[in-house]
Amino acid sequence: MADNREYIRNSDEKGSINISEDVIAVIAAAATTEVEGVYGLFYAHGKELSNMMSKKSLSRGIKLLIEENNVDVDVFIMVEMGYSVSDIGEEVQKSVASAIESAVGVTVNTVNVHICGISLRKSKQTV
Repeated sequence: MADNREYIRNSDEKGSINISEDVIAVIAAAATTEVEGVYGLFYAHGKELSNMMSKKSLSRGIKLLIEENNVDVDVFIMVEMGYSVSDIGEEVQKSVASAIESAVGVTVNTVNVHICGISLRKSKQTV
């Protein structure tokens, strides 16, 4: 654990459990993409190709701030056309907070949802 990652640490008499921020980010990403109307996570283009091809790509579009056993989450998403942007934002907040709290057992202080764009649906072609 000599890397620069943050960890949630839970210790007791039997030892300790250390949960990487990468794990929390993947949980947040999965909870986000399960919300109906979310087209996908948004990430800034122009990052190195090696970063996009790594396991970090599973959690791109998620930023975390971990302080002790409290987490603040920023989620960057694209929304499908035809859905209420504010409703989707609220559902993402609920979904992410619930998923992290139940899977990791930490308090989620905030979930900030950043709507970065709208995805237009492709029209069906008739033959």
